[in-house]
Parts: sequence; structure tokens; C-alpha cells
Amino acid sequence: MFVQDLRNDFYRQLVGKRILIVVNYDIDAICASRILQVLFKYDHMLYTVVPIMGVTGLKRAYGEHQGDVKYVVLVNCGGCVDIVELLQPAEDVTFFICDSHRPLDVCNIYSDRQVCILGDPALEENIPGFETIFYDSDGEEDEDEDEEGGGGNEGSSDREERNNDSGAGESDSEEQGEQRPPRHKLSRLERHEQRILKQRARRQWETERDRIMFEYTQFSYYGRSTALMIFELAWKLSKDNMDLLWWAIVGITEQLLLGKIESSAYTLELEQIQSHVSRLTNKTNDQNTMSASKISFENDLHLVLYRHWPVTESMRYSRYASCQLKLWTLRGEKRLHELLLEMGLPLVHARQTYGAMDLVLRKEFYSMVERLAEKYDIPDIVYGTFTLSYGYRSRYAAADYVYALLAIMESVKKHKTPEDCFLEASDALSRQHKQLLAAGIEHAKLLHAAVFRQVQSSLEARLVHSAGSFFYYVLQEEHAFFSYPYALGLLARFLLRGHVATSRARQAPDLPLIATCPMDAAQGMCLLVGIAPVREDSTRNFFGKAFEQAAQKSGVLLLQDFFEPAVVQLRQSDLTRFLDALTVLLT
Repeated sequence: MFVQDLRNDFYRQLVGKRILIVVNYDIDAICASRILQVLFKYDHMLYTVVPIMGVTGLKRAYGEHQGDVKYVVLVNCGGCVDIVELLQPAEDVTFFICDSHRPLDVCNIYSDRQVCILGDPALEENIPGFETIFYDSDGEEDEDEDEEGGGGNEGSSDREERNNDSGAGESDSEEQGEQRPPRHKLSRLERHEQRILKQRARRQWETERDRIMFEYTQFSYYGRSTALMIFELAWKLSKDNMDLLWWAIVGITEQLLLGKIESSAYTLELEQIQSHVSRLTNKTNDQNTMSASKISFENDLHLVLYRHWPVTESMRYSRYASCQLKLWTLRGEKRLHELLLEMGLPLVHARQTYGAMDLVLRKEFYSMVERLAEKYDIPDIVYGTFTLSYGYRSRYAAADYVYALLAIMESVKKHKTPEDCFLEASDALSRQHKQLLAAGIEHAKLLHAAVFRQVQSSLEARLVHSAGSFFYYVLQEEHAFFSYPYALGLLARFLLRGHVATSRARQAPDLPLIATCPMDAAQGMCLLVGIAPVREDSTRNFFGKAFEQAAQKSGVLLLQDFFEPAVVQLRQSDLTRFLDALTVLLT
């Protein structure tokens, strides 16, 4: 069931109640949960926040808290699985789902009361009609009983005797006889023919339902940013401020940078965000420059953390610029030097940290790159984004926050659990914890440098192999960074674009990539990520359904525990068999 009036049908329902907030392990979800927590604190509401990484975590979180709460808010999780079937909750428990993963599960959509999906059904695509996917088996059973009842005199006489023996008077039986007209008595052959026709119609309906459901679920993709949706709730409640708006901006920027949404969908949201920025800027009367925050929209460069790094390093480690210029080769390095020379940026300054560069060069850096973007085949390096300024020297782009939070979330170690990383990433959003953000930026530098080195060595060793209908890349050893989903996804996207840039094959831009890395050597498990083709304009990913079908055909045990269907786990010993089945399936 969809809930469109978030203020009355969602938020007002929770006021005064104890709430369980289950949050998926992604940046958009963290931003949305922070906004929700601020709103709940305004109204002194009791809540518990539990971070999870997959379906197993969701079941564990609900199992631990089900005795204490009757209202559960699921942030970026639960929308694509049948919640009632999965968790088996009591009838008085209500789930509110705020999830950007698509497609949504049809049982959640058509739930009467227990499952409420926050959003507008008009924005959803190709939701199957209720009659096409749910069969009325009760009505069929009633018809079968009536047919059996009218089939012979023995059955009817037995029922009459039972009615008389049970105390029903003759007048009652006569009234029932008057109310129900006599039915035509069917022969055994006619009853058999009717049963066959019904079975045939049922099989045809099931075949059509399977086709409809396959078309509905064959691609996984993402909807609107959850953080942005929750911010609009705060706006309608007149409880919004600059911090909440910035968190919403970080949430939608993560969707753009990780390829979850198309740039066109991002651009459509910019105008509305700018109106919120203007409104809150005029509303703010904070005269203290040290504490006042200012959000501004500007055209920026798709260069990783360039405000906190030397320009040469940022260009080398940025996926788009590095692959367009082929910066892992000597020829690409030479082109980079030519670009810097033509920009008028001395190599001495380019190798300094951006903040230490000459002030004039810093002011002109954006216009320098924009002027030469077409000539050096990097036209898409410019994009619209927002920057946050507070104090005298603190200035961050939304992308800086995304990369820093991503690095914090992937910094899981023996003494640092995913829950610790989640809380640290959540705290890093606050301006009061600037040191956490700075540490995240430094860790992000290490992550992107590791990605580039791995891409460079893999392309030089020709470790990207073709299976005909897709490319695949296998990391043989467990890695400090790439044994986690987001880092492996960053590596796979960089590697695919780099391979396409150097490949002479015409079909290379149209082929997807599967990357795998060991994640638990002791148990022999590996992580598998599927990436859409470079030339594909849409962000839709078919690997979730393809992985499921390949596992069924090969008999491989596949663990699809993550809420991203294109990220799965399986045993390393089954990898070759699984890839063979996937090759046959996609050929």
C-alpha cells in the first residue's frame, strides 16, 4: 500500500510511539536516517536505530526488537522482499518502507494495512495489476463444491439427513429450498470436462503471470533518493534547516556518483533543491561567520577530491578523466602534461596540494579545464553540484562527503565492526565532527589510489577476460579494500571503462563486466559484482535475475543476501561452474 501524505499518514502515526528504524548500509540511507532522527528528537519520540547489511541482518534486527515495538521504519531496505512472509510479524505490527531500490515487491504494494510504502504510485513503472498476479483460489473451491453437490442424489440426500439430524427444522430446510433454485444435474463426463477446462485456464493464467512477473523483475534499478524524500517531509513539517538539506544533497549525490541513477534524473532534481537552498538562505539570520553554513550551487569538475589533493593525483585517480586520457600508460601521462601546459598550470603547482596552489591559479582552474575539455576528449568532466561552506576555510563539495563516507564505511577491520563504521559515517555528517570527515577524506585517497594501481596492473597483465557475452575479472587473493561491495564496485567500473578505452573490439562498449574477489578465505567464500555496459545509457542492471537463473541451472548455492541484487556471494570452488552456466544463459 502506497502512502503519499507523509505528514499525516506516516509521521503523525508515529508520534508518541516507540519506533524501530532499520537502516541499510549505504550513504543515502545514512543521510535519510539522520534527518529522521532530527525530526523524532523534535517531538521527543523514542526510537532505536539498527544498521544492517542484508536480508539476514534485517531478520536478526527485527527478531531482537519485535517484543518492544509495533512500528518499524525500513530505510533503503525491505521494499524488494515480501516483508510479511520474511519476518512473520504479528498482525498489529506496521511497517513503513522508504526504499529507493526497485522494483518493489508486489506483495508489499498490494498489502492492505500492515505494509506502507512511502512514495507516489504514479512514479512507479509497470506495476502489474492485482488480477494478473493473484488468483482467487477460494472462489474456485466453492464452485467445485457446488458442482460436486449437484452431481448426484446420494450426496444431496446425505446432506438433508445431516441437516435434519443436527436439529434444523423442516421449515428451515423448506425456506432454504425456496431460496436456492434447483441446479442442473451434471453428468460425470461433464464434470470431468469442466475440471479439465478450469485446469487449462489456470495453467494459461500461471504462464501469463510468470511472463508478467519476469518482465517486472528482470531489471534492478533505483528510484528517487530516500534522503531527499525525508527532507521534503521535514520541509512540510516546517522543521527543515541547512544541515538537513545538505544531508539530502549528499544522499542524491551518492546515487549519481555510484551510477545508481542517470544524470538526467539528477538534473531534474537540481531545480527543486536550488529552490530549497534559496529559501533557507534567506531564512537564515545567523550573523556569526564561524558557525553560519552556506550552500551554493555551481558547476564543478568530475575530479576525485581535487580540493584536498594535488591536481595531477586527482586527475590520475578519477575514473572518467583517467580512462579518457589513458593515464596508466606513458602516452597518457604525456597527454596529461600537455594538458597542464596548455592550461598554463606549471607542473610545480599541479603537484602541490590544491589548497597550497597560487590563489590566481585556483580561481582560474575550473575555467582552464572547461576551456580544453572538448579538445582533450573529456567533455563530461563538468557537472552541476552543491558546495558547503562554513567558517573561514571549510569548503566541501557534496562529492567530497560521498567519497569520505564511502571510505569510512569500507574501513571494516578486526577491531572495527560494520556497526562502528556506520556510526562513524553518521557522525561525520555533522559539522561538529570535522575531524572524522578529514580522516575519511584521507582514507578515501588511499582507496582511490589502490583502485588505480589495481586497474593499471590488471590492464597491463590483460586480466580482463571475455566470455563472449560479458567480461569477467577474478582477483585471486583477499584484499584489504576490494573484499567489500562498494570498493569492488568502484574497481569494476574503473576497470570496465579502462578496458573499453584500450580494447580494439567493436562490441566492447556493449558488454557488461563481472568482478569477483575472495571475501572470507577461511570459509572459501567470494564476492561477485555485476556492472552494466559502458555504452548503456540506462542504469538498469539485469545481473540480479541472471545470477539467480544461472545458479538454478548450475546447482550452485548462491547467497543473495544484499539488497543490491547484482551483488552476491558464492563459494570459490563453484565460481568456474557458475560462470560457465552464466555464459550459456547470456549467449
